[in-house]
Amino acid sequence: MKPFFITVFVFSMLKATAQQNLSPETLLKLGRVSTVGISKDKKNLVYKVATPNLAENKMETKQYAIPLAGGQATAIANTDEIVENSRISPDGKYILSSEEVLLKKVMGKDIYPELDQTSAQVYTSLNYRHWDKWFDGRFSHVFFAPYADGKAGDKKDIMPGGPYFCPQQPFGGDEDFIWTPDSKKIVYVTKKKFGTDYAISTNTDIYEYDIATGQTKNLTENNKGYDIAPAFNKEGKMAWLQMKTPGYEADKNDLVVLTNGTTVNLTGHNDQIHVSSFIWGSDGKTLYFIAPVDGTEQVFSVNDIGLTRMLPRIRQISKGDFDITAIAAQVGDELIVSKEAISRAAELYRLNIKTGAFTQLTHVNDEAYQTIAPVRTERRWITTSDHKKMMEWIVYPPGFDPNKKYPTLLYCQGGPQSATTQFFSYRWNFQLMASQGYIVVVPSRRGMPGFGTAWNAEVSKHWGGQVLQDYLDAIDDISKEPYVDKNRRGAVGASFGGYSIFALAAKHEGRFKTFIAHDGVFDFVSMTGTTDELWFENWEKGGYYWEKENKAAQASYAASPSNFVAQWNTPIMIVQGGKDYRVPIEQGQGAFQAAQLRGIKSKFLYFPDENHWVLKPQNAMVWQREFFGWLKETL
Repeated sequence: MKPFFITVFVFSMLKATAQQNLSPETLLKLGRVSTVGISKDKKNLVYKVATPNLAENKMETKQYAIPLAGGQATAIANTDEIVENSRISPDGKYILSSEEVLLKKVMGKDIYPELDQTSAQVYTSLNYRHWDKWFDGRFSHVFFAPYADGKAGDKKDIMPGGPYFCPQQPFGGDEDFIWTPDSKKIVYVTKKKFGTDYAISTNTDIYEYDIATGQTKNLTENNKGYDIAPAFNKEGKMAWLQMKTPGYEADKNDLVVLTNGTTVNLTGHNDQIHVSSFIWGSDGKTLYFIAPVDGTEQVFSVNDIGLTRMLPRIRQISKGDFDITAIAAQVGDELIVSKEAISRAAELYRLNIKTGAFTQLTHVNDEAYQTIAPVRTERRWITTSDHKKMMEWIVYPPGFDPNKKYPTLLYCQGGPQSATTQFFSYRWNFQLMASQGYIVVVPSRRGMPGFGTAWNAEVSKHWGGQVLQDYLDAIDDISKEPYVDKNRRGAVGASFGGYSIFALAAKHEGRFKTFIAHDGVFDFVSMTGTTDELWFENWEKGGYYWEKENKAAQASYAASPSNFVAQWNTPIMIVQGGKDYRVPIEQGQGAFQAAQLRGIKSKFLYFPDENHWVLKPQNAMVWQREFFGWLKETL
């Protein structure tokens, strides 16, 4: 027994020694796993794995099939023969497609055909650019065509002449236009507004097109907020996601169902539920959905019990310190889900509906994680300065020793109404930050879904208010611990998190030694003058800066970080995407130039070909190296 014990001990030591702290290079080698669908024979899960190719500066994607019962994955070249094509009608007679249609002449060469080399663009309304693209006069429309023997016939536009987008811009996909189970109708999502009206409205509706009559019906006309993600059970009952408040893009997102001509809200009675996505169960009565709770994303079920006086019964199925990011399908008593955590990239699992137990299906990154040193995460509740309870995640470095002192990073989340959960990011990766020797503090400051609608809404119209104090409360609380080096604290964030950095730079009172802001809002007036989605500015600021009698708007614009640059005195790195039209380049430029003119140590990291995110592999690597290089230099 003794020699065996020694052998096991030595092997364990070697294995532990072989583990290395996560690096940017290792992070970008991890496979990014997502589902494609269930095979036609219901025996296999089809999925894809995307991996960055640094040398060619692009993503490479491979597809696989794995038995639902578990087993060896098999590479496949084409999924069309394995997975049902949702574009083909259930009766097999028609096929759907999305095509671009030129409806507005805004490009100089379209207005003046004889001047085909001109680069001029002429606009008479807003929505002239969105996310990362300038409007060129074309709209994505839905078409259907007869389908037989693998070939499509003549296509027919179901939105003829309409200056509307389907799929939605910029993130819509195939889920925005679907067949009814009887193949007689096409249901699609769009916002039937154009130009300036489009830019100031969130009134997206769900429409039904009748193939036989050519007539279109608005199914959600009475709701003036978002209506998205329609899905049918086999009997033809439709469920979708709905927000009630016009202009408020982060309103409570509820799961609703059309029952006997009446819309029934299945989650409205639960103040904590903010639905991310859902699917119908195989029984046609149960719906399974994902929603944030206590700093995680979990799976819930709700029974469609129709128009009774009983409240719909919501049950939480999954529990733990992880995120469920997608539900692919129900197979028997199990759901096929994507699961990830701060210290683990997504893999696909079977989730037992009755017990909540997981069975791992894919093992794309298992081998890589055998060599990656783990980090520990801790859920922590603190009391804010206004006596509210706030949850936060604390991420500790590998091999954390409470007897040592560690530099500490405060992470400021974007949104502003976007949950800080156990998400695994390939840019803002908390495990990667901790693996470089930092303690990472991730507060669920107000503006986060999953803690009630009041908490979620409290940031709107109050960007310069208690939300900033929440950040300071978070760093002050963790700084009471003896292992936090108070002389080496930094704050980092993007989007609203970038705004938070610019704002904190003027009011941190010496807490932080360095800052990093990515695509952050610096000047509220120029933001209103250059951003794309004006409904966001109107709602979040309570109006526009020229409304001098609007006290809410004037209070909001007075909180612009550009008004407090005189109080800046801390090194700051500013990152900006050149094709970011949500938070345009002027925001990053203004902040950098202000810091330089103030004589503050600063750096401007500019990506001319990136939008609000950093998507190209080599740019992502530069981002990581500059991020940690700045921290090493200034912290």
